[in-house]
Amino acid sequence: MDNILFSPEPERIAEWILRLCSVETTTGQEARLMPLLMELFGELGAELHWQPVEGGRRNLLATWGSPKVLFSTHFDTVPPFIPPHREGGRLWGRGTCDAKGILVTMVEAIRGLLAQGQRDVAFLGVVGEETDSLGARIALDLRPRLEGLTAVINGEPTGCVLAAGQRGSAHLNLRCHGKAAHSGTPEEGINAAFPMLDWINALRALPERIDPLLGPEVWNLGTLQAGRAINVVPDEAEAKVFARTVPGTTFSKDVLRLTPSCGVVEVLFERAAEIFPAIEGFPMAPVPFASDAHTLRNLARDRFVVMTGPGSIRVAHTQEEFLDLEEAVKGAHQYFDLARYLLSTR
Repeated sequence: MDNILFSPEPERIAEWILRLCSVETTTGQEARLMPLLMELFGELGAELHWQPVEGGRRNLLATWGSPKVLFSTHFDTVPPFIPPHREGGRLWGRGTCDAKGILVTMVEAIRGLLAQGQRDVAFLGVVGEETDSLGARIALDLRPRLEGLTAVINGEPTGCVLAAGQRGSAHLNLRCHGKAAHSGTPEEGINAAFPMLDWINALRALPERIDPLLGPEVWNLGTLQAGRAINVVPDEAEAKVFARTVPGTTFSKDVLRLTPSCGVVEVLFERAAEIFPAIEGFPMAPVPFASDAHTLRNLARDRFVVMTGPGSIRVAHTQEEFLDLEEAVKGAHQYFDLARYLLSTR
């Protein structure tokens, strides 16, 4: 693309990140951010629409003109709340990279677009991304306000590279049934723990599946429970398994195929993997996490979405969450360039 002068202001970015992160918005508390959001978007002359979700929580849609490109990220953070502070060029605290820092860099990019006479953009902030993605699902009701939308830019900490897509997910409950007996006479019972352990080991022996765009398929044994007391043969065993799947996955089918005669499988949730479009000149890489992108892409023509943002997922959700101001400025530049490209090509 041609060179267009855009100079994000680092100190303004830092000030707004610290201000937003000083307000606790762990999931369910997002409404606390509303006064600051009204100030932030009001100074840019946005038309604001607050969309009710539940319990006083609201999504925010800010528009300029007739939106073709939508920036979006989430207001909520994971617990515990960690107050922000600054050490030189590094901003520490909950939400600095996931995702209030991203919100501020998106706004900085929008500020630059408006300064150059470009409109037809929008920002959507949603609640609940860190838990059930309720805000994103409710946001699909905003389609009548976004009829001309051609692209969604979803913000998550990717180190300023475009996500190649996101793996699918499968949440399964595995149960084995047995017969209780006194531990001194185990022959009188059927131990449910042993076939469960064999089942889990069979899953561990499955060949690794690797997708060239999304990377490896992985699964986690989240909980494993069996028995009622140390002197009772277990008559029940349960395992909760969560898989992050790739295109062509057979994981759930493999779990069913390997089920022992005393076992049952309950599929609680399953969603397919999704591939995001490539854009020439913008590097792509796999990411290990899920997001609202797979839902919000349904707001745009042809479900066009890109996911990117400053910061590292390796520090998100940790006690040491941070965002370097230099990275935030880089993110603002990337959002500005992406929006200009998409406005001119879609």
